[in-house]
Amino acid sequence: MAIYDSQTQNKSTRNSRAFRDIDLDFDRNIVTNDVNVVEDVVAIKRSVRNLIQTNYYERPFRPQLGSNLRAMLFELYSPQMSHAISKEIGLLLKNYEPRARLVNVHTNSNAERNGYEISISFYVVNFPEPVEVEAFLERLR
Repeated sequence: MAIYDSQTQNKSTRNSRAFRDIDLDFDRNIVTNDVNVVEDVVAIKRSVRNLIQTNYYERPFRPQLGSNLRAMLFELYSPQMSHAISKEIGLLLKNYEPRARLVNVHTNSNAERNGYEISISFYVVNFPEPVEVEAFLERLR
């Protein structure tokens, strides 16, 4: 599998960007004794997953960050609710994840497991292939 990274494919110094986030597993880097860093596609996939699981007022200094997906999970299963969840996820990624360009959000209700199976397809800046994130949103109460 070829690695598509801006530093290896692009010789220009103007438009090369590497995306780095802290690893939320908080594993220790043996060399630097610091927290590990996740890079590029893995960092953006984790960011997307964290965004869809964040509710309003959960982040202390950014109360507007998040969505109302948890409240939607207690509604009746219907095609309209699946569409509303898809639109909410699309709006969330458009507003708070500039590194990802959304292609498609597919939502499928699963009544046996009391939740929704979510499949999000998007393009990452400096990465030519579409990336897919799958998650399961379920009621917690």
